[in-house]
Amino acid sequence: MSDLADLFPGYASEWINTSSGRIFARVGGKGPPLLLLHGFSETHVMWHRVAPQLSDKFTLIIADLPGYGWSDMPRSDDAHTPYTKRAMARAIIEAMEQLGHVHFALAGHDRGGRVAYRLALDHPGRLSRLAVLDILPTYDYWMKMDWRYAMKIYHWTFLAQPYPLPETLIGGSPDFFLKQKMASQTKSKNLDAIDPRALEHYLAAFRDPSRVHAMCEDYRAGATADFDIDKNDHDAGKKITIPMLALWGEVGIARAAATPLDTWKTWATNISGGPVDSGHFLTEENPDVTAKALKEFFTAG
Repeated sequence: MSDLADLFPGYASEWINTSSGRIFARVGGKGPPLLLLHGFSETHVMWHRVAPQLSDKFTLIIADLPGYGWSDMPRSDDAHTPYTKRAMARAIIEAMEQLGHVHFALAGHDRGGRVAYRLALDHPGRLSRLAVLDILPTYDYWMKMDWRYAMKIYHWTFLAQPYPLPETLIGGSPDFFLKQKMASQTKSKNLDAIDPRALEHYLAAFRDPSRVHAMCEDYRAGATADFDIDKNDHDAGKKITIPMLALWGEVGIARAAATPLDTWKTWATNISGGPVDSGHFLTEENPDVTAKALKEFFTAG
């Protein structure tokens, strides 16, 4: 930890006890609480270019999801229960309560976005506003899967394969896997937009076999329990009713399956949003536009 760059100078470091183990978060800024959750292949560090543009209006809680970054890795089971987005959302709520925030705003990218919309569906009274970055609901991803989409998000099926297949293959060359995967998801198809200091944080996780296993458990949950939980809500017509913002990269993952706003309108009653000139990593490829959109949304009303 000490050999990795501090990309949030002046922020407090918190390890917060929850039923899923300790959640790590950086906390800084001033104003009402805004929780920021990262996505796969990254950690809380992915917000380092956006945070300075939000910290004058919000107290930022920038957390690592269970199993990621510096948060604890809960022991899994045959049903991958601790890595369902439902379980992760509960852990995040516990962490926020420990920090004194029972009601807060939330933005999540990628896997963090999945935790975010699940939290909104399961615990609607907890959130004031919700933003998701470059995702569609898990249910829609699986239901829309065809050969084109499978080629673009091959990691969904690869990482969900039974232990120890993906763990072993990634472990053979973790740096190659991470760099190739991230580059393929950017608009430029290279890593020029990723701060080398941030990349070292991401590489550190992929060099740890236990972290790779936790990430695979996340995707195994996504292919099983998360899909079933989403399907139940979809079939029941359950919707997110708080104000919601959907942002996506013009050449990002979400755009490949459908017009994201049209899809989210089937899940939310008060939804707005649009594309950002980027690939999948909006906060690093185009932080200024992303921060502006988030700031305008979270300060409205």
